[in-house]
Amino acid sequence: MTVTRFAPSPTGYLHIGGLRTALFSWLTAQHNRGQFLLRIEDTDMARNSEEATEAILKAFEWVGMSHDGDVVYQSKRFDLYKKYIDQLLEEGKAYKCYMSKEELDALREEQMAKKERTRYDGRYRDFTGTPPEGVEPVIRIKAPQEGTISFVDGVKGEMNIAASEVDDFVIARADGAPTYNFVVAIDDALMGLTDVIRGDDHLYNTPKQIVVYNALGFPIPRFNHVAMINNEQGKKLSKRDGATDVMEYKAMGYLPEALLNFLVRLGWSHGDQEIFSLEEMIALFDPKNINKSSSNYNLDKLLWLNAHYIKNTPNDELAVLLKDFGVDIHGHDKLELLLDATKERGKTLVDLAEQINLILTTPAQYDEKASKKAFKGEAKEILNDFASMLKNWDKTLHLPCDYHEVMEKLVETKEIGFGKIGMPLRVSLLGSMTGSGLDEIMAILGVDETVARIEKAIATIE
Repeated sequence: MTVTRFAPSPTGYLHIGGLRTALFSWLTAQHNRGQFLLRIEDTDMARNSEEATEAILKAFEWVGMSHDGDVVYQSKRFDLYKKYIDQLLEEGKAYKCYMSKEELDALREEQMAKKERTRYDGRYRDFTGTPPEGVEPVIRIKAPQEGTISFVDGVKGEMNIAASEVDDFVIARADGAPTYNFVVAIDDALMGLTDVIRGDDHLYNTPKQIVVYNALGFPIPRFNHVAMINNEQGKKLSKRDGATDVMEYKAMGYLPEALLNFLVRLGWSHGDQEIFSLEEMIALFDPKNINKSSSNYNLDKLLWLNAHYIKNTPNDELAVLLKDFGVDIHGHDKLELLLDATKERGKTLVDLAEQINLILTTPAQYDEKASKKAFKGEAKEILNDFASMLKNWDKTLHLPCDYHEVMEKLVETKEIGFGKIGMPLRVSLLGSMTGSGLDEIMAILGVDETVARIEKAIATIE
């Protein structure tokens, strides 16, 4: 059975690069009807944040990526790691290194002076003498000293690293705390991982982890190292470019479906298809099709996708989502019309909320530039005649087409173009030149409110 995982460190928020890695892992498991596990790598006790852990879990809940089983916390597994450290020491596959920090610094300076790669020189690898006093040893694993460490990466292809490139690295610090590459290998093995999907910044951790796998006799999983996300200029993505807290995307009015669709296309493709439902992602995703090259973050594309998902979200669901943005239209008698009229223009839920508030809130003032352009010439007379027509129309006005019929009658009677009524009417109703269709706006407001706004505007025209 396919088993994948996501293993963030709770030292900060979950950013979209991390979410994309989690998505690729989750889709791989879902596609193969396997398991997707969540592990919190919280061994850095000084930098860990409980709030960060909660934020990661909230982000997963928001996007709807559920994990299997309980969350695994590395901080609760120190006894387990110690057991394997002791095992390696007993088997002679690891050893105590008494090299002081001063000695290590001196060795590095010497190697740098000779323009050699800095590395531990193995001086305590086969040490049998009396340990120096006052030095708490670290534990180093015995890495192979010759040959090649090889693995096939699902994205990068065959990888061959000379054993000489991997020194006897530390698996436990002087205070007994286990190190990253050691605990990752143990946890991935014990959790039954078959496929590890992660950023390619971890590519050169893999040989070290393979050393641990081999020393402990664990099966080695398949590795897939995904190229990083760059900004639109092809440079490393920063917070300013979009590498922000995943939950900030919720606050900015993005739908989780849009964000996941956006992320799945950053490094993976299926022909020319751009829009994928979650079901389609699960059915089609294969890590073999992950791109080798980096992908560029494109805000315009994210906005386009978000607008698509907003337009295709049922109105009753949108009404619920909009509550988080200060708009409560639940029970509004024109809810369907209100959302149909505004969601074509909303790229985010923030935009949509603004469009709705623009209609439902009587203008306190009129945009100076718009009113100067709209309230001139015959505008006052035209608005007055239109308000009179609305009040005296011989049929009940309900639908947008009813209001359009009144506008057509006015245009015909006064022998004017639609622009002559359209501009001053829009500014009267909304206070600006932007917004939804006039017919829809009037149908939402009703005759009384429409007339009241027109008369209020007329009073401001000199």
